[in-house]
Amino acid sequence: MIYVILFIVSLFLTLFIKKVAIEKSLVDIPNDRSSHTTPTPHGGGIAIAVTWFIGITYLYFTDDINISLYYALLVGIAISLVSYVDDLYDLTPKVRLLTQALVAIAGLYFLGGLEKIELFFIVIENPFVANAFAFLIIVWFVNLYNFLDGIDGYAGSEAVFLGLAGFLLFGGSHFLVLIAAVLGFLVWNWHKAKIFMGDVGSTLLGYNVAIFTIYYANSESFSGMWIWIILFGIFWFDATLTLFRRKLKREKLSQAHRKHAYQRLVQSGWAHDRVVLFSILVNAVLLGLIYFISNIFVAFFIAIVMLYCVVRFVDSRKKFE
Repeated sequence: MIYVILFIVSLFLTLFIKKVAIEKSLVDIPNDRSSHTTPTPHGGGIAIAVTWFIGITYLYFTDDINISLYYALLVGIAISLVSYVDDLYDLTPKVRLLTQALVAIAGLYFLGGLEKIELFFIVIENPFVANAFAFLIIVWFVNLYNFLDGIDGYAGSEAVFLGLAGFLLFGGSHFLVLIAAVLGFLVWNWHKAKIFMGDVGSTLLGYNVAIFTIYYANSESFSGMWIWIILFGIFWFDATLTLFRRKLKREKLSQAHRKHAYQRLVQSGWAHDRVVLFSILVNAVLLGLIYFISNIFVAFFIAIVMLYCVVRFVDSRKKFE
């Protein structure tokens, strides 16, 4: 029942935020780098954040969430607040990065850090190396989720998928809270979007995924981290490969662009909802690899090959230029 209530809260809070955004002229104006063509209200991620924090706090008081995980996730309030200010006033990159760094450190503190890194046949137990790696994961996931929030329903559907996959593989009521919080927003964000998530939502979701990755790496041994890396593959692979390709072309990496795979599919003529449904299909295959292949490293290798083939398919429709 609580999850239905959370869904309703998110649904109507998103509607309220949409109306306020329109009244206050808080809208995204399309430009030559946009994937949308009409001015659209933003800030819908506030509904996700409010519902999410209400939900996990309810789990805390009902003893239905690990305390260290709860406090680590609660740190996300800081990144949501700063990201919302950034949505309104365009903070400098230094302020955003400093906030992300402090949030990453605080999140790692409450989780007790990353215990070790298991890379195939190599185990790294040095706490400095392990936590430096974990720190980078958090900062990178926060930013790449923001990079990949560019078309209707894409970032929201990814969060719902990760929530469903996490619940199926690990259990945990926090995943159901995540699904409910995002679904309420997604009703208004599906093609054609009536409101956008904004940084306030995308950075929080990226942070949550990073915290899940580290938490389950500690609690599920080496498989926990690799499971989340595979599940989140369609996002981090696209973002990382795009960054690498832009670097090879000597482009200014801080400059906005439309070269991610999902953006190029839209440019090739695919509607937003078709791109999202394609991503859902790819995600389903990634989940299947984890579920049916017992060796997580074999599953990871197949996932990488598949994701590369997906990018090559996108290249065939719209070249990376």
